[in-house]
Amino acid sequence: MLHHPDKAYIDPLHIHVEEELDDEPWFHDIREYIKSGVYLVQATGDQKRTIQSFASGFFFSGGVLYKRTPDLGLLRCIDARQATTIMTEVHSGVCGPHLSGYVLAKKILRAGYYWLTMERDCISFVHNCHQC
Repeated sequence: MLHHPDKAYIDPLHIHVEEELDDEPWFHDIREYIKSGVYLVQATGDQKRTIQSFASGFFFSGGVLYKRTPDLGLLRCIDARQATTIMTEVHSGVCGPHLSGYVLAKKILRAGYYWLTMERDCISFVHNCHQC
């Protein structure tokens, strides 16, 4: 619980890319909203506003969701399985230099991939690397 100045208590929100409990990627709601303009049936007003504001930073083309960058580039949104594969290849693949967590996240961004918890997941991945 977090203490808010207005004497309200706020439950923290924990997001982690490895926890796709409903077998849907983290960007499922955003993708569906962009494709059809329809929210989830059980979505509350706050959730609808959040999805709508998130959706403005994304672009859907050819069945693939992309995140827009400030320099008008596009980063492909990937799910947890793909994220693990990409982290493994970039960190310790054929020519993997065993980068630190922050550098690994930046290199994956430069390669054109994105997920919400990239930096935290990359740091955790590097900490669990036996060769590092």
